Amino acid sequence: MSGTRQNIQYTLALVPESRGEAPVRGLQGTEPPVAKSIPESPAFGDQLMEEVCARGNLVRAWKRVRSNKGGPGVDGMTIEDAKGYLREHWPNIRSHLLSGTYQPQPVKRVEIPKPDGGIRKLGVPCVVDRLIQQALLQVLQERWDPTFSEHSYGFRPGRSAHQAVAQAQRYIAEGYSVVVDLDLEKFFDRVNHDGLMARVATRVSDKRVLKLIRAFLNAGVMEDGLVSPVDEGTPQGGPLSPLLSNLVLDDLDKELTRRGLRFCRYADDANIYVRSRRAGERVMASASRFLTDKLRLRSTRRKARWRDRRSANSWGSASRMTGASGASRQKPSTSSRRRSGT
Repeated sequence: MSGTRQNIQYTLALVPESRGEAPVRGLQGTEPPVAKSIPESPAFGDQLMEEVCARGNLVRAWKRVRSNKGGPGVDGMTIEDAKGYLREHWPNIRSHLLSGTYQPQPVKRVEIPKPDGGIRKLGVPCVVDRLIQQALLQVLQERWDPTFSEHSYGFRPGRSAHQAVAQAQRYIAEGYSVVVDLDLEKFFDRVNHDGLMARVATRVSDKRVLKLIRAFLNAGVMEDGLVSPVDEGTPQGGPLSPLLSNLVLDDLDKELTRRGLRFCRYADDANIYVRSRRAGERVMASASRFLTDKLRLRSTRRKARWRDRRSANSWGSASRMTGASGASRQKPSTSSRRRSGT
């Protein structure tokens, strides 16, 4: 084992495993494998926080945070600075986590340009909070991911945007060439906290974990030196946000599946494939009602868009992220719009 690995283990595992930590799953220093399918309904036990704080899990989490090379949060601490800080302060941080009293710092507002124009607002946690979120993500994702829909492709182990594109191509080849594009308006900024936590509570019984997730949601955002409270949304920029978002949108996936619809979802973009414009308009209306009434979300309510098989060789949001050939979203040609009536 290298000196670097030994230093990381010393930094993150100052308290021995004999104090009630759960056994470590898998090999140290490797990413967790995709879990086998398990039932969805039971909430997991009251010792989940011990597993989050387990040595192997923390080593894995630190490796991921370090490899992502993110910038500092509101405290100005870099990843290199964090190594020395954790060596000194981790026992106290761990104690707060295990007692359910840990308080994360506000996230730092960062704005980046979107590929198709506009600005995407991120909330960057400090390095220590990113480590804790990553450790929590690894434990929860192993349990939750096998229960998510097979039609969801974004931010999941073993799934990719390219797979979403391939599935979309199969739908179109089968004759489902009208695409209902559900692009949820500012989804990450508008997730209802109470609704989200109610969903988490059906899967997690450890009150310390529930309290920690709520604390991350309510940590606030620092912008121009001022901290603003947050009462909705899961700020993009932290490791935990994509998993929580997929948890909320899993309700949409299951509703579309219940209706027997063909669809692909990548994060907050969902495309539904139907045979006719009339069916597309009907699906758009009913899906928008479900988003508003059940999930308290809003869609941009685009009309169903017609694409012929020659041009519809990729799926919009997925191909935007991958840069795949034919990836851009295109408006139908004039002749296409006349044929579709849009």
